[in-house]
Amino acid sequence: MPIPDDVTGEEIDKDVRQELQSLPKGLAEDVARNLVMVARLIDEEAEQAYGYSKVALRLASRVAAVREAAGFAAYATQRYSEALAEFRAARRMTGSVELWPVMADCERGMGRPERALAMAGEPEVQKLDKAGQVEMRLVAAGARRDMGQLDAAIVTLQSPELASSSVQPWTARLRYAYADALLAAGRETEAREWFAKALEADKDGSTDASDRLAELDGVEFVDALDEDLDDPNEQAGQEAPAEAGDTAGQHESAEPDEASEAAEAREADKG
Repeated sequence: MPIPDDVTGEEIDKDVRQELQSLPKGLAEDVARNLVMVARLIDEEAEQAYGYSKVALRLASRVAAVREAAGFAAYATQRYSEALAEFRAARRMTGSVELWPVMADCERGMGRPERALAMAGEPEVQKLDKAGQVEMRLVAAGARRDMGQLDAAIVTLQSPELASSSVQPWTARLRYAYADALLAAGRETEAREWFAKALEADKDGSTDASDRLAELDGVEFVDALDEDLDDPNEQAGQEAPAEAGDTAGQHESAEPDEASEAAEAREADKG
């Protein structure tokens, strides 16, 4: 797959660069450039990112960072079985529990929420950092919802992190998930309150809390382009009224008629 000339491979994280040092220099550069493309495209062009991840995987399948990148690219394209396999491989190579929450979410994606819940109760969760534990809580709540257990999902999200007034990287998503669960349970007033709290914490627009609030408040957004297409003259198949600058053309077209009338009058006088 083509890679822009401005991509050197130096853009990747230093820890990943260290992992790639086990490869011959030219190969390491090729792998690094493909990993950069994965990172660039995964949010907006997930299928293309997946393609670059497969190239990197073919070149260096024994590098944990490559397996992890392949896992996230597969996850972004909803290839959950493939993603889980790559995450498991990366975990075997590193011994890290960092990928535990996303592995559990893959189980959800494969229609196995009960396995995700089981993973939420495993000792690995206690080894996660705070961000990882919050992520695991979100996955567990999602699994509860998958199983139709709305009240249990709400209780799962109730935590010191949710109650805290300090804003952390996970705060907006946690509050949003709680608001969404409340709304699904029919608790609209509370849901609105928590969507507002999510919006307050969402500094980088990671959620659509503002849209959800507007929806609850009955606010409708009208696209200006759509409004233009609704012009009544266009709908009736009529031309729009002439602008002020078009009146000169109307006067010019009237002059021949006036000259003709004058000639007819002279002929009548002669008669």
